[in-house]
Amino acid sequence: MDLFHNLAIGFSTAAQPANLLYAFFGCLLGTLIGVLPGLGPLATIAMLLPITYALQPDSALIMLAGIYYGAQYGGSTTAIVVNLPGESSSVVTTIDGYQMAKQGRAGVALSTAAMGSFFAGCVATLALAALAGPLTAAALLFGPKEFFALMILGLILASVLSSGPFIEGVGMVVLGMLLSLVGTDLSSGTQRFAFGVPQLFDGLDFVPLAMGIFGFAEIVKNLEQDDKLSLVTQKIANLFPTREDFRRMIPAMLRGTTLGTLLGVLPGGGAVLSSFASYTLEKKLSKHPEQFGKGAIEGIAGPESANNAGAQTSFIPLLTLGVPSNVVMALMVGAMNIHNIQPGPEVMTKNPTLFWGLIASMWVGNLMLLVLNLPLVGLWVKLLTIPYRYLFPAIMVFCSIGVYSINGGTFEIYEAAAFCVFGYVLIKLQLPAAPLLLGLVLGPAIEENFRRAMVLSRGDASVFLTSPLSAGLLAAAAVAIILITLPAIRARREEALQE
Repeated sequence: MDLFHNLAIGFSTAAQPANLLYAFFGCLLGTLIGVLPGLGPLATIAMLLPITYALQPDSALIMLAGIYYGAQYGGSTTAIVVNLPGESSSVVTTIDGYQMAKQGRAGVALSTAAMGSFFAGCVATLALAALAGPLTAAALLFGPKEFFALMILGLILASVLSSGPFIEGVGMVVLGMLLSLVGTDLSSGTQRFAFGVPQLFDGLDFVPLAMGIFGFAEIVKNLEQDDKLSLVTQKIANLFPTREDFRRMIPAMLRGTTLGTLLGVLPGGGAVLSSFASYTLEKKLSKHPEQFGKGAIEGIAGPESANNAGAQTSFIPLLTLGVPSNVVMALMVGAMNIHNIQPGPEVMTKNPTLFWGLIASMWVGNLMLLVLNLPLVGLWVKLLTIPYRYLFPAIMVFCSIGVYSINGGTFEIYEAAAFCVFGYVLIKLQLPAAPLLLGLVLGPAIEENFRRAMVLSRGDASVFLTSPLSAGLLAAAAVAIILITLPAIRARREEALQE
């Protein structure tokens, strides 16, 4: 009964006119940036963080969440019609989606992606609501040493699952944690790495850093690409799948939803890992694997269900444990910190309307996205004709205004520009930036919990091994490091990342 009571609180919050408006805006913008290749939810959320200063916390998080899972819907449109994924989680959709479009079945492919995303989104939101209570209750039993061990495990797993060599992922995590040291030490009041610059006394501002590395740098990179696209010229019609299509797509949707729901919770998981894993699973289970790559409807239904389920269940560790499972969730931590909300179990106990309102808004948002995507597919495809050289400079101007509005000074503009250059260098060196942001976000919490544990144990470092839970989490992190160094495991990982 508590679950239904909490959901009633959530729907009353989500149904407020302002929250409905921001949910619609988030879903609309998410679909738009999902359609436009090169932006993606990561860059968009990073660039919209300044706007959240002026919003209520529940409205801000509902809008940002809508952008994230809305991009999963929009990315499939260009993947199918243009053979160009608008979002990284839709890469595998291009393999069979575009082939179906060339066969005159673009409408069926688009409706399959939309129905799979809608079904998976509803199931994943139900899983989020069901698991929130038990996980929050368990998290309240955690002490400083358990939280320290959990965050270390999360960072290690995120490095293992990130693209590129494992040692590079760990190095970027360490760099992010070092950047989190800039500012004033809250325990002693000592300035650390501020170099006498007053604007750095409170640490590096999260918004210019995220916007520079993940927003501006991505825009600069995409200006190097060609604007020419190959559009499917056939008229998009006949959206309803046949009985045979339903027979093949429903099992794939169920498997993709289950897989995405599970993988979304893992550190380093989320929509991208879920969609690739689902496509691999469908191909292995299929009685006709030779049809994959030639227009197999399972190659759309499975991955599209998985990526939406993974996008929404990635909120579970953030809202219940305070640990972001991927880099987009790390940005959500930044948005919560802007409003002085500490992510973790206290969100549910101290801000129940925010917690359950966000969950309920996902149901509302999924319904909005179903209505937005299929009837307006022609409009979304038309947007692809806008040249990047006109679109992206305009985005940079508006985002620079947003950065300036944070404190009304130019220092944040220079900070964002510096991190833009830094992010572009990372792209050219093919170094993963996502682990850096995770290290930056979790660095202060890791330091705080480490200090608390050491103070409570009077400086005895063995305290982390005396608790069965913290010892188990640290042991799991050590096992992950050992396994990834084994040649056979490393080769399989590189092969999976290459695929």
